[in-house]
Amino acid sequence: MWKQFRPIEIVQSRRIEDIREVIAGWGFEVLNQIEEVSIDLWSPYKSLVEDLMPNANITADRFHVMKQVNDELDRMRKTEKKAAMSLEDKSEKSRQLEALNKSKYSLIKNEDSLNEKQKSKLNSVLEVSPTLAKMHALKEQFRQIFETTKSWGDSITQLLDWMYDARSYFPKSLGTMVRWFGEIVGYFDGRTTSGTVEGINNKLKLIKRLGYGFRNFSNFRLRSLLNWHFSINSP
Repeated sequence: MWKQFRPIEIVQSRRIEDIREVIAGWGFEVLNQIEEVSIDLWSPYKSLVEDLMPNANITADRFHVMKQVNDELDRMRKTEKKAAMSLEDKSEKSRQLEALNKSKYSLIKNEDSLNEKQKSKLNSVLEVSPTLAKMHALKEQFRQIFETTKSWGDSITQLLDWMYDARSYFPKSLGTMVRWFGEIVGYFDGRTTSGTVEGINNKLKLIKRLGYGFRNFSNFRLRSLLNWHFSINSP
């Protein structure tokens, strides 16, 4: 199983030209065999995959889609907090600010993963802001579509229903979903994500710290690839 989750290359920058040069170097024979690619919501990545990997299905990483929703929810939290600060009723102002202060993670974290303190904070937020209460409920519904629906058809139906219900609460996220709809629903075919990449990135950060920054990129790249491809635990 370990062979399935290894980085095969590390590119020095996010510049699309640098990424293209590395991937193109793999050759047409390899690139034509790639069946699926999971990417974040960045159009240059999509164009690159379409150009170099003509047989690959492109899937939008569900965690990046979820981040769009969470970011929009958090922006509304800040808006509600700003509105509370301008209230003339000191008692109501104090009540709302007490609930909204330091509430970000209680609001955007998966509800079933909250500890008791976070649940209490969330309940306080939902009591003082009907808008945040509605948006939080929609956020949780959105997450459940990806986590619990079984069939491709049901998933798409539920996603379309959600988009209709959320149109006035998550307009920016909705715009993104419309533009990336094909790639988002592509997740429901194979349920592929780039979540493994986050784990790899965390390990790369550790390697970089242990190497005191690795001022030379070539050394960092070599050390990192060796860490996965020639592990002492490898069979």
